[in-house]
Amino acid sequence: MRKRRNKSATDLALAPLLTATIESLDQEGRGVAHVDGKTIFIDGALPTEKVTFRSHRIKPSYEVANVVDVLKQSNQRVTPKCPHFGLCGGCKLQHLDFAAQVANKQRLLESDLKHIGKVKPDNMLPPIYGPTWGYRHKARLSVKYVEKKQRVLVGFNEKATRYVADMNSCEVLVPEVSALIAPLQEMIVQLSIRDKLPQIELAVGEANLAEDNQPVIVLILRIMAELTQSDEALLKAFADTHHVQIWTQTKGPDTIKPFYPLDSSTQALPALKYSLPEFDLTYPFKPNEFTQVNPQINQVMIRRAMQLLAPQSHEKIADFFCGIGNFTLPIARSGAQVLGLEGLANLVDRANESAVLNDITNTQFGVADLFKMTPEALTALGCFDKWLVDPPRDGAFELIKSLDAINSPQRIVYVSCNPATLARDAGVLVNEKGYVLKAAGVINMFPHTSHVESIALFELASNIR
Repeated sequence: MRKRRNKSATDLALAPLLTATIESLDQEGRGVAHVDGKTIFIDGALPTEKVTFRSHRIKPSYEVANVVDVLKQSNQRVTPKCPHFGLCGGCKLQHLDFAAQVANKQRLLESDLKHIGKVKPDNMLPPIYGPTWGYRHKARLSVKYVEKKQRVLVGFNEKATRYVADMNSCEVLVPEVSALIAPLQEMIVQLSIRDKLPQIELAVGEANLAEDNQPVIVLILRIMAELTQSDEALLKAFADTHHVQIWTQTKGPDTIKPFYPLDSSTQALPALKYSLPEFDLTYPFKPNEFTQVNPQINQVMIRRAMQLLAPQSHEKIADFFCGIGNFTLPIARSGAQVLGLEGLANLVDRANESAVLNDITNTQFGVADLFKMTPEALTALGCFDKWLVDPPRDGAFELIKSLDAINSPQRIVYVSCNPATLARDAGVLVNEKGYVLKAAGVINMFPHTSHVESIALFELASNIR
């Protein structure tokens, strides 16, 4: 058996062309194979396929490679819809049949629960999925002025590099936003600060006026130099032509502010918002505030969370990492008393605003660093019948570790954007805190990417008969 030496960065371009059969997909959507006892992660390869590959990162225990040719195709391989697939790093799984994408995410969740948490759910929930294209209502686009070509690139970064992909459309962005990419490139190249505008953050909200049914689109331009009068005129003309709002950011998040158009004495600027018709709720939000990128899936996710949580009017319920009240207010519609805790004060302000707007009085919101939770601080909050937990990727480890016999809720619904940290926390709940993992399943919030959103239901074992 031929041994393969470890290569330095200088001779990676000379890495040999090798052949492998793909066994599975990893958490990043790469094909996994083993060659000479070494694990190879091969971008662009699918399970059961036989491929040739060339490594571009070589370590003692593993290598990272790209497919060169597919010798035997999987029957789940499809033609990517986006012409920029393979160059753009925004989507990694467009070449995999959509149903197979969801099934693979479910397998990854089950695997993490088993191997990291040492737990197995009593029931695997049916996956939640919805629109596969044009779903993304929030994104951060990179901007790069290419001096040699006298042009500007606007888009996501290339796969595995910091270079901006040369693209003029995006199939996962809302169509109205995808259509702005080429005009943005043409406009920015005319600005005096074209080389000092590295990023555009975008947010899309529901239409405010029924008669035009056009979404509200806000573009936050990260500008590193002062705008000239000519620059300002160009930005205003772009906003008028394409019916968008332009905001600017000069330094930190506290410098984000509207640029054009501005509220007038007779008319307010259309605000970003999303709604949950099933619960008769409307949420206003600022363009830099966290909201789910996929509002259609968000509605279905909340419906399932409410089904699992089953809030009752006589109960006291805690919503940890509550954000702007995405779950808090639907829980409150049941009549339960709800406490929402969140680490960012601006999101708590927005949650309170939404509660008032929706005439909800049975909620209380507060600011708390939940990553530093202690048993004493948790006890001080009082006892709750049920919890809903929706943490960032780091999970809710300190919160979960703080549970004891005094403050253990009967039921916990855990919404996760990282199956590994969910599995870790599930292990603590089941193996240390006396809970049973009743159900778990995936939520395909980000189609065509390797991102896995999931939901799990835990019940206190002493309450199960």
